[in-house]
Amino acid sequence: MSKHLIDLIDLRKEYDGVDVLKNINLYIRDGEFLTLLGPSGCGKTTMLRLIAGFVLPSSGQVIMGNKDLAGVPPYKRRVNTVFQKYALFPHLNVYDNIAFGLKIQKLSKAEIQARVQEMLELVNLRGYDKRWIEQLSGGQQQRVAIARALVNRPQVLLLDEPLGALDLKLRKGMQLELKRMQQKLGITFIYVTHDQEEALTMSDTVVVMNEGVIQQVGTPIDIYNEPKNIFVAKFIGESNILPGVMLQDYRARFHGREFECVDFGFAAGEPVDVVVRPEDIDLYEDNRSSLTGKIKSVLFMGVHYEFQVDTEGFSWTVHSTDYIAPGSEVSLVILPDAIHIMHKSLNPDELERPTEDELADAAALAEEQK
Repeated sequence: MSKHLIDLIDLRKEYDGVDVLKNINLYIRDGEFLTLLGPSGCGKTTMLRLIAGFVLPSSGQVIMGNKDLAGVPPYKRRVNTVFQKYALFPHLNVYDNIAFGLKIQKLSKAEIQARVQEMLELVNLRGYDKRWIEQLSGGQQQRVAIARALVNRPQVLLLDEPLGALDLKLRKGMQLELKRMQQKLGITFIYVTHDQEEALTMSDTVVVMNEGVIQQVGTPIDIYNEPKNIFVAKFIGESNILPGVMLQDYRARFHGREFECVDFGFAAGEPVDVVVRPEDIDLYEDNRSSLTGKIKSVLFMGVHYEFQVDTEGFSWTVHSTDYIAPGSEVSLVILPDAIHIMHKSLNPDELERPTEDELADAAALAEEQK
């Protein structure tokens, strides 16, 4: 396991009396591709700016290589930043844009040339060194900005939504390119985005944030398959979320029915939140299960159809590659490993209340446990 390169300890940032970051504790490993993911205003860019040294914390510490960075100016930190607006110099060609920082360091002409050519190879822009910035596409300009940041050989590259200005096809291509660069260089990338697919595609570790608080830290697979709360379940992909009751290990009740699941360790009778991903539900045009309903709408999404299925007042979102016409009566099959049980959300307004039957089950089971 890689060593800790950066530790954020009780980090807090306040603007005009409002905490935009609230006592953040997080470590970032050497050589890791870590993504800060969350909606606009959640504090992810502020965290990036604190690491870069562009702003100072209201309290707490940024530790890098066992050294507190308090009082260390940005230009003395082994950190470089790539912004969404690339801030390239239009009066300089590609070569001089990339070489700018090296010339300030007064390196030899031979050293500068060698390092610029190395970066042009890395970002697949060999032969573009004499071109002017206005002659480049958006994706090529983005590559120049990355090369200019990497040519100084930082320990950490900070990327603040650098792909936001690109079209969808180019954006997907650059996601793979960034991951390739990071793996080849072996340095730490800290990436900020609000795009869930982007985070899941590139990252070793995803940090999901909301309102200045870390909601969950984990691998992309963990974040998607094992969300810790309703916010994460809703923000990462699509989810069907229902209130329920844990009857016992591996058995839960929700939507008026009992289901087998793979979760355990909850108290018998504990109210829970239940997550079922749309792609984990199977639809059949027969009575294969007791959970039946009617297809209200169908959308073609390219690689699958998205169905809205009405079952006794709850509308399920279901993804399938097989077409079934609107108005069809269907049964829904949900296997045990498709059900994810979460401890009840701290915000009771995010879900409908449990039914009277579910509350009665919880009360009866709690009484049995006494």
